[in-house]
Amino acid sequence: MKKIVKTVAIGALLASTSAYAVGTAACAGCHGQYFEKAALGKSKIVKDMSLKDIVKALKGYKAGTYGGAMKQVMVNQVKNLKDSDIEALSLLMKIDHGTQTEKATTHAAAAAVAAAGGSYIDLNADASDEMRIEQEDLGNRNTVSEKALGLRKTDLYSEDTTTDVKTDYNRPAPGTSTKFERAYKDAPPMIPHSVEGLLPITRENNQCLGCHLPEVAKSMGATPIPLSHFTNYRPTTVMKDGKVLKEGKVVGTELKNTTDILLAKAKKMKTLYEGRFNCTQCHAPQSKIKTDVANTFKPDFGDDTFKAHSNLADAMNEGVE
Repeated sequence: MKKIVKTVAIGALLASTSAYAVGTAACAGCHGQYFEKAALGKSKIVKDMSLKDIVKALKGYKAGTYGGAMKQVMVNQVKNLKDSDIEALSLLMKIDHGTQTEKATTHAAAAAVAAAGGSYIDLNADASDEMRIEQEDLGNRNTVSEKALGLRKTDLYSEDTTTDVKTDYNRPAPGTSTKFERAYKDAPPMIPHSVEGLLPITRENNQCLGCHLPEVAKSMGATPIPLSHFTNYRPTTVMKDGKVLKEGKVVGTELKNTTDILLAKAKKMKTLYEGRFNCTQCHAPQSKIKTDVANTFKPDFGDDTFKAHSNLADAMNEGVE
């Protein structure tokens, strides 16, 4: 009978609200596949809590009346949920079916997040090796084999030995990985940890904010979202009397081309600018792969500190004003 009740409960929930299963999987990123882990080493173990206590905790987080070290992280997770959503989500947490993600339990290793950081991996070390560059330099050779001409480095007349590049995106859990150097000054940093269970990012569900918002990043040992992401740099555009105005100027007469706006008036915001909610539009997971060709690009950071950290807002006006 117990099994039948569980099956009916799951079926009823998932039939009406498939989004809850996704939300539960996202929770596993810190709480473990069966909610058996202390998130970031600080939270209660959810599987040991009663259904009533889980509902009470989630509603308390939403109201801002519950929580200690994990309070701000959880507020961002539940702030857009209705009470009915919270009750349904809580019930799913208490059913012993496990969340639908292959490596959910590995994310519980984020308990070590506070100890992360300090050293950075140079992504270009192997690709920029001087000996490799010399070996691959075709410019000073009298003859060049057909095999050396293509990126695949195989016989051009046969596909037998040609295989796709094996890309491995498997990375350590959040908080246990080593950060990467920037490819160049102000480059969007690569994501050094696994993103299993954290994607896709939507306006309603962004797991990155739980650790990277400035008010919680320090306690999580994470890199805080910079000021530039809380700033709207786009020119103010409005329709007035049938005319398009950008920054108060009429496009087509006073402003012949939108590119004539060299620098829009920056508008600082208290919340994350909606144009930057999708973190992976600029930040990508780093695959473990040997590059097809050597890299002769030599970044000039000016200051070694920019290899690990920079704020685009500080350099936004360089070369413009």
